[in-house]
Amino acid sequence: MIKSDRWIRKMAKEQGMISPFEEKQIRQGVISFGLSSYGYDIRIADEFKIFTNINTTIVDPKNFDLKSFVDFKGPVCIIPPNSFALGMSVEYFKIPRNVMTICVGKSTYARCGIITNVTPFEPEWEGFVTLEISNTTPLPAKIYANEGIAQVVFFESDEPCETSYADKKGKYQAQRGITVPRI
Repeated sequence: MIKSDRWIRKMAKEQGMISPFEEKQIRQGVISFGLSSYGYDIRIADEFKIFTNINTTIVDPKNFDLKSFVDFKGPVCIIPPNSFALGMSVEYFKIPRNVMTICVGKSTYARCGIITNVTPFEPEWEGFVTLEISNTTPLPAKIYANEGIAQVVFFESDEPCETSYADKKGKYQAQRGITVPRI
């Protein structure tokens, strides 16, 4: 069952599911973030890994070349045309054993041809979220740090899962910072 703002607020306060937690949606002069009716709009931090083809390497998830990225820190990230950047959430998540999330991009960015991709947060996963932001346009795209980037929707099962992400000792458990592909 999809969870409401009351449930999200309770879980954030009592179990530290989201930290820091913004109890209401912040909208004035920013791309919105914080608690919404049936989800939570996460912010993107001010650190980015911008994809570059300077080294003309092959993108290989089994043997990822870190030279494919340029590190950048600042209030605004410019993503080159038809490229992408990795970022991380401001918020740290601790997902309960009977909860799974889906994360989708915000419509403000989507209407500009900027797509945010995040995989689900599995039961008992915790960490800062690594986000992939794609610029599908032929023009440079601006991403605003410390503002909304995506919405997390929470689903609660009527029973806990048999094997959680923590049980599997998942490779992205408790990640800090922007995490590139691992095998």
